[in-house]
Amino acid sequence: MPNITYVLADETEHVVEVPCGQSVMDGSVRQNLPGIVAECGGSCSCATCHVYLDPEHAHHFDPATDAELDLLAFADGASDRSRLACQLIVADDADGVRVVVPDTNG
Repeated sequence: MPNITYVLADETEHVVEVPCGQSVMDGSVRQNLPGIVAECGGSCSCATCHVYLDPEHAHHFDPATDAELDLLAFADGASDRSRLACQLIVADDADGVRVVVPDTNG
């Protein structure tokens, strides 16, 4: 099972095993990590699972859809590294991926 590292707003790091086929959001929610609110439950309609994805890990995931980009356009602190964790589906090659959770979600 791939390990995903979540860097929280307080700069603590949490390594979580996330099963393949689940999202980076799911891994955080299952561990009750703060910062990924996931108000819409992963349906790509709220942006409360906004994370920053390290550029060297972007190739592990599908590119952002137009719907995701539209939501990110209104997310506080959005940058070119911004993604919605609900749209980051974990695969075998995602082991070691690192995301930063901003303190502006929710």
